[in-house]
Amino acid sequence: MNILLTGGTGYIASHTAVVLLGLGHQVTLLDNLSNSEASVINRIEKISGQIISFVQGDIRDTALVSKTL
Repeated sequence: MNILLTGGTGYIASHTAVVLLGLGHQVTLLDNLSNSEASVINRIEKISGQIISFVQGDIRDTALVSKTL
């Protein structure tokens, strides 16, 4: 299943991403990095052993969210 996690580099979403990747899902993170850092993506990839898709942007940007979906 393809899953979009908004706020993807935050604490809860990043941990959720690791679990979902472990279950075989394709995960894309969407985050504006206002309360987190892009380095979280590298840590998720290191823990999961998988490459993860990341889109930097705001959930309020409907065009970006539509394009991402």
